[in-house]
Amino acid sequence: MENKIYELIILGAGPAGVAGAIYAHRKNITTLLIGDNFGGQAVVAAKIVNIPGQINISGAQMSQSFENQIKDIGVPYSLDRIEKVEKQGDVFVVKTAQNVFQAKNILVTLGRKYKDLGLADEEKYKGRGLFYCSTCDAPIFKDRVAMVIGSGNSALNSVIDLSPFASKIYVLTHGDAMRGDAVLQEEIKKNPKVEIIFNANVSGLEGDLMIKAIKYKDSVSQEEKRLEVFGAFVNIGMKPNAELVKDLVQLNEGGEIITDFLGRTSQPGIWAAGDITSLPYKQISVAIGDGIRAALDVYAEVKKPKNKDAI
Repeated sequence: MENKIYELIILGAGPAGVAGAIYAHRKNITTLLIGDNFGGQAVVAAKIVNIPGQINISGAQMSQSFENQIKDIGVPYSLDRIEKVEKQGDVFVVKTAQNVFQAKNILVTLGRKYKDLGLADEEKYKGRGLFYCSTCDAPIFKDRVAMVIGSGNSALNSVIDLSPFASKIYVLTHGDAMRGDAVLQEEIKKNPKVEIIFNANVSGLEGDLMIKAIKYKDSVSQEEKRLEVFGAFVNIGMKPNAELVKDLVQLNEGGEIITDFLGRTSQPGIWAAGDITSLPYKQISVAIGDGIRAALDVYAEVKKPKNKDAI
């Protein structure tokens, strides 16, 4: 166990966590950043074009820039798997695979993870034909054949995001009806580029370095089918990574950490920011703002400046 007690430990090194670490460091809060990797779920994005100041950046490039900046300003960090978070007296104890750390305050920025298709070679094709953020990656489908897997609002919004770019859009849903909002369903049904395939269960991926085709089974006819595509957006749901703190903070029915606008949770000393929270609009730029706001509120709580309006 490391004997040092940090003023703040940030869990997660994605956009919210890195932004929070930068601002906490600038405010002279002793901070430790812990995460599996830099970049969070955005690492799988092939192309991100909606971040101010970045015309075109991949998830991998963004991850590297996060790491470079954290190293450059000197924020202590640990790339390790977080295994347990608990409160012991007036400190929080964070146990990782390789160490144990302590802090007076915690900022949880662990984001959320996309639900997988459950295929053996799925990991291989993430970012190489399997995509998850249409806001980020839709433009690379210009004049190409796309697929969207899912039938809820996130899937339907992916179709809408793809529409100005893709030459053809297949929508695969495992049921016999779409689940998304009626107004979204009407919009995509009017789109001549869109072909909806019901009762389709994805059964395999084909390709080498990139996906070339996706196989699925018709659950009614039991027939195996195959579609050649440039890539597919997997929109079958997401799950917040809140398991580590579920016994410390209040969660909503969707498993998100309930916070106020400043990122404060039901547990004094714990803040949360980014996609793991109950706040709306799950976007990289929004998560960055959430992380900054939470870090500044930690500063206001820890350092108790005389004029909070000047922070």
